[in-house]
Amino acid sequence: MANPENEKRLKNRLLVWAGEKLGSLMLRFFYYTNRWEVEGEKHYKFAIESGQTVIIAAWHNSFLTVFMNLAKNQFYGMAGNHYPDAEIVARTGKKLGWKLIRGSSTDGGKKAYNEMLTILKTQGNVVAITPDGPQGPAKKPKPGTISAAQKTGAVVVPAAGQSTKRWSFKNWDTFYLAKPFGKIVQIYGAPIMFDKTDNFDDCILKLEEKLNQLEKEARRRVGMETSN
Repeated sequence: MANPENEKRLKNRLLVWAGEKLGSLMLRFFYYTNRWEVEGEKHYKFAIESGQTVIIAAWHNSFLTVFMNLAKNQFYGMAGNHYPDAEIVARTGKKLGWKLIRGSSTDGGKKAYNEMLTILKTQGNVVAITPDGPQGPAKKPKPGTISAAQKTGAVVVPAAGQSTKRWSFKNWDTFYLAKPFGKIVQIYGAPIMFDKTDNFDDCILKLEEKLNQLEKEARRRVGMETSN
């Protein structure tokens, strides 16, 4: 008689194997067959050239545009530990040129956070974060991004992107995946400094507002919203 637990483990292993083999190929096809319109790259590039460390922050729902735009730069990204989903993300990220910090607010968060602080104390390092990930609430930053910036002196570069052709998936947010052969708009905002003496709630609100502004502009440029 088949053991359900053994069948589940085998299924998960097959999913991870298939995800590792096909994930990066599929994402390259979906994203790199698009025409890209990128604005504001100078913001994080100048910070790196100036010897600063950088946190690139984007809402979870459209982080794949940032993920794919910055691939091959050997920047750091966050990936959870839950199996098999996060394992697929981590292995795909490595194939695309990302260095991964493993952990999330619900699993291994303290270890991942301390590792991120260490990385952000080395000049020129870049860490990409989804402030509302991995499970929301949507578009409400958790404390980690602001806290890391205040403790390390890293600048936060807000980012948003969207595509003219896309699939949407509804879970705790509406997650977007670009379809091939369209146009992708990717915007990086001006760096934000969060000093240790700044009011923490004000910092959270400021990051939320900046990310929402960039998201609205990216959506407008691909025809998802009309300007008022």
